[in-house]
Amino acid sequence: MRADVVDLLACPHCHAGLAIADRVLVCVAGHSFDIARQGYVNLLPGDARTGTADTAAMVAARADFLAAGHYAPLVTSIVTRAAALSLPDDGCVLDLGAGTGYYVARVLDALSGRRGLALDLSKHAARRAARAHDRLGVVVCDAWRRLPVLDDAAALALSIFAPRDGAELARILAPGGALLVVTPTARHLWQLVAALDLLTVDEHKRERLDRALAGRFRLTDEQVHRFDMTLTGDDITAVVAMGPNAWHTAPADVAQRVAALRTPLQVTAEVRLASYRLSPPTPSWRCRTP
Repeated sequence: MRADVVDLLACPHCHAGLAIADRVLVCVAGHSFDIARQGYVNLLPGDARTGTADTAAMVAARADFLAAGHYAPLVTSIVTRAAALSLPDDGCVLDLGAGTGYYVARVLDALSGRRGLALDLSKHAARRAARAHDRLGVVVCDAWRRLPVLDDAAALALSIFAPRDGAELARILAPGGALLVVTPTARHLWQLVAALDLLTVDEHKRERLDRALAGRFRLTDEQVHRFDMTLTGDDITAVVAMGPNAWHTAPADVAQRVAALRTPLQVTAEVRLASYRLSPPTPSWRCRTP
């Protein structure tokens, strides 16, 4: 855990700020959290449930697929959009559901001098993210609970193929900050969905996103990005194993179906990249007594 990002963090129990002492983070109330030897810190409360966290196999598959550069066009789109944003002088780049830290590391490369925070429920992902960038601090936490981050800590928040809590994102985002969200469209990887009987993208995904951010964020820009990838059998196996399909498919069945494909196969990626700003607060009107 980088010492220069600790001032952005909050105790998951009392929400006070944290300080670093040797390899331990502590708050004024005496709660303490060991820094793992791999460099991340676990700030999950004691009653947290991690059953939905990415497994070691899922994280390894994602690392292999991303390292091969298949999503490079998406990275370029994200980085270009992030670099064009007007952001507060202070504040970090926070990636909620950061996985291996692949995307946030490249945004940090483009935003020179910014500190970064990678948040994810998976300790396996956190271990890899801790090596992703020298300005990145990594925290294990739950995206659906209060984030262990201080108010107004982030100048830019990222949610890339990840869950998002609108209230918490609004709380940790500084005035003048921005939120970038990447979600798959119904046509994302459609060739594999059809051939391998994979999960389909919820047709109401856009509506659910709008509801999650309603009242707290306003949409400022959105674009659909589409690009083709040429995937080998190993690439296809990895893309299935790295996401939600890993929970719903048996590896043996996937291997059999992939073997029946004529590879390399051209596969279409299609995602929506949307930019948001905090909505202005609703005025509080009081009746005047005549």
